[in-house]
Amino acid sequence: MDKINNSRSQIISFLILLIGLIIVLSPLIIVLYTSFFSNTSDHSFTFHYYQQAWEKGNFILAFANSSLVAIAVTILQIITSTLAGYALARLNFKGKNAVLLLILSTLVIPFQVLVIPIFLVLKWGHLINTYWALILPTAASGFGIFLMRQYFTTIPLELEQAAALDGANSLQIIWYILFPLAKPAVITLSLFTFIGEWNDLFKPLVFTNNPNLTTVQLSLSSFQEQFTSNWSLLMAAVVISTLPVIILFIIGQKQFIEGVSTTGIKN
Repeated sequence: MDKINNSRSQIISFLILLIGLIIVLSPLIIVLYTSFFSNTSDHSFTFHYYQQAWEKGNFILAFANSSLVAIAVTILQIITSTLAGYALARLNFKGKNAVLLLILSTLVIPFQVLVIPIFLVLKWGHLINTYWALILPTAASGFGIFLMRQYFTTIPLELEQAAALDGANSLQIIWYILFPLAKPAVITLSLFTFIGEWNDLFKPLVFTNNPNLTTVQLSLSSFQEQFTSNWSLLMAAVVISTLPVIILFIIGQKQFIEGVSTTGIKN
């Protein structure tokens, strides 16, 4: 009887998971189907819409700009988050808890609330319509600092003490010991940052109006305005714009899950 009940529960669980999988994947399947099959009555399979979308959307320039901005912001966030996270995890200084609370409070402040002062600062520095206008506003992240701080607290202090006895300074300890051990957290932060920057429409829309600085999301936005009646062409553009993010997540998903699960172990 117990075996029968277990088999039934497994079957029910499988069916529930299968239904959930279908619900989650159904929008993606619809997008892919629409992008590969023509709008004509025969619904023939074709790559024509991808070629047309790539040319009309000027995705070569958009990919180059988005890649440059996303990579630059990711590198800067890794540097700032690692250094600040180490300070909050290991160094003892007056007001450390207050600084941590202040950093955490930035997580609940929408970027849109800060857009006016940021715009004024960028304008004062003559950075509007430059790559720096897309990079500097998100060069540091409260989430990234907290993530790295959490991960550093899980690393045994004895490793740093042993390195210090050998004459290593704080920067050497971070670079040669903590940073390699924090690989899951670094990859997690990199994925979050890169995907967030790649999908960002707000900064390019507000801080730039130069066609040469068009990003993927700006290109896709203008594409949607021009070709709302051609769903196959529009869905092909959507697939093109999201494909790099999907590939990146598939490559780093193991470290991403490990980093997310580990950083919450210890406060």
